[in-house]
Amino acid sequence: MSEVLITYENLYEVLRSEKYRTELQKLDHTFYQDVIRYLNEKEAILASQSKKDSIFASKELEKTQIQLKNVRKILKELYEKRESKIIQAALFASRSNMAQDTSMMLQEELSFYTELNKTFSTYKGNILIKLLQNQLPTIQKQEQKDLKTPDKTDTIAIQVVKSIPEFVGPDMKNYGPFEVGETIHLDPKIASILVRSKQAENETS
Repeated sequence: MSEVLITYENLYEVLRSEKYRTELQKLDHTFYQDVIRYLNEKEAILASQSKKDSIFASKELEKTQIQLKNVRKILKELYEKRESKIIQAALFASRSNMAQDTSMMLQEELSFYTELNKTFSTYKGNILIKLLQNQLPTIQKQEQKDLKTPDKTDTIAIQVVKSIPEFVGPDMKNYGPFEVGETIHLDPKIASILVRSKQAENETS
């Protein structure tokens, strides 16, 4: 059995196909695992390049950083395109009571679709159907979270030793730019990437 190969070029083609075709496109069932392997390999290359001290290595490092940033943008857009199609499919299924073709969905997407379909159908029954029967809507209130005590995310402190331009992290959020000497608190995974690439150092107490 041949191993699925993920490259920047075929990820771009996957996105292009998803953008310009109405129906959900087929992805290999190991797509997520293959993407994670690709990202880890690119980050390992990034860490290796950062240890080399030459103009050529510096250019290669910058090229890899840009490619990683673009790949994460592609993945974000691909997710949103597929998300939109899945939402529309679940909405149509709820409105028409007709089963939809879910064969092109990954397992995680199928769970998303099933939960959406259930939610749409529940609210339709509790609001629209009740109104058509001359009854008030019956919505069960969910337990509210205490907004005064937001969830805390563990971060670690690192000190910037090389200027860091704005970049997109694994969580698809924008970070930076950061200046030399600046102490910043980041998610451990993101901080680790910056430390491995010699752009920052662990903050000493």
